[in-house]
Amino acid sequence: MTKTAEELKDRYQQLKTKYDEYTAHPLNLNIKRGIPSKEQLDLSVPMLGLLSSPEDFLSQGTVDIRNYGELTGFYEARKLFSELLETEIDEVLIGGNSSLSLMYLVILSKLFTRKMGSSFKEPIKFLCPSPGYDRHFAMTENLGIEMIPIALTENGPDMDEVKKLVANDPTIKGIWCVPTYSNPTGITYSDEVVDQLASMETKDADFMILWDNAYLVHHLTNDKHAAKNLLTACKAAGNPDRAWMFCSTSKITFPGAGVAALGASKKNIALVAKELSYQTIGFDKINQMQHVKFLKDKKQVAQHMEKHAIILKPKFELINQKLTDYFAGKEGLTWTEPKGGYFVHLTTEKGCATEIVEALAKIGVAVTEAGATYPYGNNPMDNSIRLAPTPVSLVDLDAAMDAICLCIEYVSVQKRLSL
Repeated sequence: MTKTAEELKDRYQQLKTKYDEYTAHPLNLNIKRGIPSKEQLDLSVPMLGLLSSPEDFLSQGTVDIRNYGELTGFYEARKLFSELLETEIDEVLIGGNSSLSLMYLVILSKLFTRKMGSSFKEPIKFLCPSPGYDRHFAMTENLGIEMIPIALTENGPDMDEVKKLVANDPTIKGIWCVPTYSNPTGITYSDEVVDQLASMETKDADFMILWDNAYLVHHLTNDKHAAKNLLTACKAAGNPDRAWMFCSTSKITFPGAGVAALGASKKNIALVAKELSYQTIGFDKINQMQHVKFLKDKKQVAQHMEKHAIILKPKFELINQKLTDYFAGKEGLTWTEPKGGYFVHLTTEKGCATEIVEALAKIGVAVTEAGATYPYGNNPMDNSIRLAPTPVSLVDLDAAMDAICLCIEYVSVQKRLSL
């Protein structure tokens, strides 16, 4: 219901009074980054005691993983991740604890090695569905790659725009994708979008799809979503080398001591392994083995993730209930209700997000910077806010949501009154 000017002024004074109370007694809450809570980390502590005898360090009964070698990961580790990524075993490379490091390595291997020297002289561009993952954009900017924002729909990137751009510009070398429970909106790419990405005509013959499947097993409900397998789709379309799929155990076990994996064609695995051979003789295989013995297989991973969901689901339910209760019948906000992943995305009124984030900071509630999920931190609509509820308790999240709801309406009413 639209309020009159007088009603808006009265409401503004009520909101200002409440906000001033927070200013006098600020909170100290941080829901800025999607990191697991202590309770989630505790789920994987038993993993740390699984290697106790000499036999525990043998791959296939003969290869001692305590020693050098096994550059792409030993057999059992590659087998586990081939199940998760739905690839052949020799289409997997096991890295260290960071999938971001593997992404960086892939980009360097493909575009910036001496064999690809021409890339130093010509422009390089990536398509960036937005809102998206801020660390993807930071990496791309750091490498001097020009970023082109692409609208992210409920089914994935705007494929009409994507196909038009890649068909005509040879300097567009790749696209970033978070296909399942996308960061931050929580959408999952439709089969049609995956097929179009796999089969579309591209001016650059070596076009890359950087497929960050960070949340492939991170379901919150029994309504489990999953994007279609990209490598399989690319093979069917005759473009097997287009797919570069990534995952890690960062939000399955320990972010500080996880295992990351790359899934790609055999040709691409060989390319990255060659470049990797100049940097290391092998990653931490003892940590890989701990994960193999703890997670075992895809079924065991799913059972483990159900324990995570028990911890996380009430937090997402709390956010939805708070927003529903507060904004029922009010203008100024829409939000996502994700079935998995780590984030809730808020869409505010145009031109309000930055001021809302600043207002929250002043009363001790830290959320992700308003423009962070867009290339170069620039969201022309200034209407996007990401919430990362996972690290805090329900009690603290409840307090944070009260403050967030207040600040959203407070800033929105200010804007309407042009104060």
